[in-house]
Amino acid sequence: MVIEKLYELYLQHPTISTDTRKIAPSSLFFALKGDKFDANTFAQQAIEAGAAYAIIDNAAYRISERYILVDDVLETLQDLARYHRKQLQIPVIGLTGSNGKTTSKELINAVLSQKFTTLATQGNLNNHIGVPLTILTINASHQMAVIEMGANHQKEIDLLCSISQPTHGLITNVGKAHLEGFGGIEGVKKGKGELYDHLKAHEGIAFVNSNITDLLKMQQDRDLQKVIHYGRDKQKDTIYGQLTGNAPFLSLRWGIKDVPEEHSVASQLTGEYNLDNILAAICIGHHFGLTPDQINAGVAGYQPRNNRSQITKTATNTLICDYYNANPSSMVVAIDNLNKMAAEHKVLILGDMFEMGEEAAAEHEAIIKAALAAPADEHIFVGNEFYQQKQDQQGTYYRTAEEAIAAMQSRPITNSTILIKGSRGMALERLVSLL
Repeated sequence: MVIEKLYELYLQHPTISTDTRKIAPSSLFFALKGDKFDANTFAQQAIEAGAAYAIIDNAAYRISERYILVDDVLETLQDLARYHRKQLQIPVIGLTGSNGKTTSKELINAVLSQKFTTLATQGNLNNHIGVPLTILTINASHQMAVIEMGANHQKEIDLLCSISQPTHGLITNVGKAHLEGFGGIEGVKKGKGELYDHLKAHEGIAFVNSNITDLLKMQQDRDLQKVIHYGRDKQKDTIYGQLTGNAPFLSLRWGIKDVPEEHSVASQLTGEYNLDNILAAICIGHHFGLTPDQINAGVAGYQPRNNRSQITKTATNTLICDYYNANPSSMVVAIDNLNKMAAEHKVLILGDMFEMGEEAAAEHEAIIKAALAAPADEHIFVGNEFYQQKQDQQGTYYRTAEEAIAAMQSRPITNSTILIKGSRGMALERLVSLL
């Protein structure tokens, strides 16, 4: 079926389903393949559960006209989203980066929604499946969209840009994340820089953090012309700001270039590294015409709930829950933030970092050294990578989270401020109930 015909069906049935356990009535079911399943085998079940049509790529499962046969279901989903995006006349802000993507996306959405009806990426739907699904949820009520784009190899951001077609873009930073897939830090810069490539080719606007040398060089190398800077310099940056407090939540003072009046706001975020994410949201809000009061309302009202720099108080401890993901860059700033926090008894619990490739041993050793240099009362490392690099008589090491859980059950940690950080695959949330 040609994409124009499928789009007509989409307009009649504008809800997309990909999971037969969550079939929306009168939806279009896309039978995507996974590593361990072929959803073509569930197409009939989807129709029986209420889907209007099933899009399949295996002719053996086409038993009526309600089963639409295509060459490749995933490519068809992406093409449909790409076609839908071309019909939309709204700003789309695309963002990527090694760290801070989701927090920045949520902050930007919180700010812009003070004035506009916005749509933002839900959860972690930021890949080759999640981005088209997000684009296909944009409807006539939305005035702009904020699309998060994740990647672990080159050309992935290029693909996601071709689908979401951002008119504006933001790279939060470039760091040591997904080194295995990108082939090293230079590969990360090239991969993330594909967003800048798209913006240049389509005369889009880039919001660039002037404090990050790598981003400035990436901008200059591409000779980007439509650039708005944010950072710390009130003489050069369109939006500038500085922290005024971190105890443990961030407060800041910010201003607009060439405007004498400055503004103050208290956030519900911890971690000095989140200043950049807040300033990005302020910059984008200002660009789209929000007043300082509207911008401050968005910043102050945002409360992290996604285990990213999220503070949780238990009966005996204060937890900094930052275990959604981890890489060397985010580990270092998280450790540094705990160093600067006022607390009588500090504990570091760090879990393995995934997708480090050949750099795994060296990067885990470097994090151990950085952690042991921090003025914490306890240094706990969880995971096989950390265990293989353990330092004699320094720190406590567990091969698995299960070993850590058993130890904490027998020797509880109390009356402490505890940083819990590790890659998602370590599932360190299992420790929270013990703390």
